[in-house]
Amino acid sequence: MLRAYNGLSTRTLETRDRALSELTPHEIIRIQHDWLIWARDDQLPPLEAQCGGPWSTWLVLGGRGSGKTRTGAEWVRALALGIPDLVAAPARRIALLGETIAQVRSVMIEGVSGILSVHANHERPTLEISRNQLVWPNGAIAQMFSADDPESLRGPQFDAAWCDELAKWSKPQAAWDNLQFGLRLGEHPQVCVTTTPRPTTLVKDILKDPKTAVSRARTRDNAKHLAPTFLTEITRRYDGTSLGKQELDGEVVDTRVNGLWQRHWLAQGRLTNRPDMNRIVVAVDPPVTSTAGSDSCGIIVAGLTPDNRGIVLADRTIQGRDPQTWARAAIAAYRDYEADRIIAEVNQGGDLVVMVLKQVDPNVPVKKAYASRGKWSRAEPIAALYAEGRIHHLGEFPELERQMCDFGIDGLSNGRSPDRLDALVWAFTELMLSTPANPQVRLL
Repeated sequence: MLRAYNGLSTRTLETRDRALSELTPHEIIRIQHDWLIWARDDQLPPLEAQCGGPWSTWLVLGGRGSGKTRTGAEWVRALALGIPDLVAAPARRIALLGETIAQVRSVMIEGVSGILSVHANHERPTLEISRNQLVWPNGAIAQMFSADDPESLRGPQFDAAWCDELAKWSKPQAAWDNLQFGLRLGEHPQVCVTTTPRPTTLVKDILKDPKTAVSRARTRDNAKHLAPTFLTEITRRYDGTSLGKQELDGEVVDTRVNGLWQRHWLAQGRLTNRPDMNRIVVAVDPPVTSTAGSDSCGIIVAGLTPDNRGIVLADRTIQGRDPQTWARAAIAAYRDYEADRIIAEVNQGGDLVVMVLKQVDPNVPVKKAYASRGKWSRAEPIAALYAEGRIHHLGEFPELERQMCDFGIDGLSNGRSPDRLDALVWAFTELMLSTPANPQVRLL
């Protein structure tokens, strides 16, 4: 039995098999589910002595297939069952927080390495789908929550939480903040975060927190549980690259691999004093919908100097909500910076976008911007101007710059539509690329 373990001699295998044959079925099941036997060191909860005291957040940064989901599932099992060698105290109320409810259920609970799979039959919790919760025989409860709905975390309270793939959450800060206010049970509430690292603001903030304990795992550390051909091929393709460092080695890489923008371009071109301007425009990327959960309305103020350098002057982006709100914000920016005109993308809203702006100020000059190519294709020439040192930022714009450096060929940034970046691209397309022979914007 268990002859899949390569590297053991035939005699060693025979000795082990003989020892196992002397165990009762109950003892074999106990060994099979004893995480202290099977776990790697990085998969076990950090010791207080190693962290300089009690930790509040255990951040597990792991490459793809490194076993981080199993780490989180086993920690939840230890909390619910009160396994003393793994947790200081049992937890009665646990939050399970993922990108969506579907992800919580399919990965964290029912997945191959999920919570249900790591329990023996007699201790396994019951999944109550209608109530979005797991209930253990001893009364412990784990509730399911979606990071897409941070408000659902208002009200419930917990003594522990497992957050999975936090770097992919669409509303990370709101979900994280609401979770913190709910961690108010027990003597010392704790959170385990398992994620493939991405350089998001929240991941960086958690890393800097002195109450955070960090574990790191590489894909190759879990090689015996992965298809050999997968590891060989994925290593051949990505080992040594920035993407490999992030997705295989679990390192936080601050610039997206194969991205259009590099952070050092932005740092080298940053200005502290505003130069003279020949032109100033306000570019608007309206949200597709006006619901509370819609994308933001990207509003960027940009200018052109007498020597034809582009300058980002302000980021006035706001949460979309109703059209009147973002229209007033765009026109306020137009007035504050004495801009020449507003550039508005009209692919989604058509003439309605212009109509909303005109309702706020009938005299504001508006240019319609039409997207005939994908986001990546439109952004490439603007990124080239940055690479040539022809566009600068007046000060720092953290959210805009995060979108720029995380922008991928799929047209998304951090899994979302890059509203700020879209507006920036329209601004500099008007200021530095549009010509009478190649108009991408049209004066209204």
